[in-house]
Amino acid sequence: MTDLILASDRDAVRILTVNRPDKLNALDGATLQALHAAFDAAADDDAVRAVVLTGAGGKAFVAGADIARMSTLSAVEARDFSLLGQRLMRRMERMPKPVVAMVNGYALGGGLELAMACHLRIAADSARLGLPEVTLGLLPGFGGTQRLLRLVGRAAALELTLTGAPVDAARARDLGLVNRVVPAADLEAATMELAAALAANAPLAMRAILDAIHVGGECGIDDGLEYESAQFGLVFSTDDAREGMAAFLGRRKPAFNNR
Repeated sequence: MTDLILASDRDAVRILTVNRPDKLNALDGATLQALHAAFDAAADDDAVRAVVLTGAGGKAFVAGADIARMSTLSAVEARDFSLLGQRLMRRMERMPKPVVAMVNGYALGGGLELAMACHLRIAADSARLGLPEVTLGLLPGFGGTQRLLRLVGRAAALELTLTGAPVDAARARDLGLVNRVVPAADLEAATMELAAALAANAPLAMRAILDAIHVGGECGIDDGLEYESAQFGLVFSTDDAREGMAAFLGRRKPAFNNR
């Protein structure tokens, strides 16, 4: 792990922090690559059952891509930079463990794209979220047009991308862009409470749910239903499924062992 991304564990929750506070945690190529490696490591670590992603400092989750570095790119280099970001976002949304974005400030441009690639998003009431690329003569390049459309619908996605205007956390919640909004002072506690609750669930069942919802979002309903049934059958072969049902019938708390 590089200094660009800080990693720490709190029980079964891995906390990843983008660590460029002097740049408002802006994303450059090295940071994208470091994040990709950090998510690979979290996916491969059996002790990790949920991931929280946030930004260092009090001002920004991630304020966007590093414009100073981006401004020097050729057209071919810009396409490669877009593909690098898209690979990271795809890696995140296909994580076999739930990923929660703790949006502690500005989440703009690439920062909002990063948050949208997480499975759940909790925002401080002081957060501001948006895709302002059009004001720079650009468009979102890390998957923002596609994920925003799927999260908030066509009309809101067009409004946010064509105007480039950011929204406050309350409007973001109303649009479905974030799941929860909490007072800034409570953000870490609320996020960790959610992450701990996720980490206590059956890991293989959560992986199947993440897969089923992801696949279902990219195919027709009949194919999605078929995939859901296949996953439903597969989890019945796990020790965790037997433990969960036995615990329910025995009126006790289950002890899932990821098998």
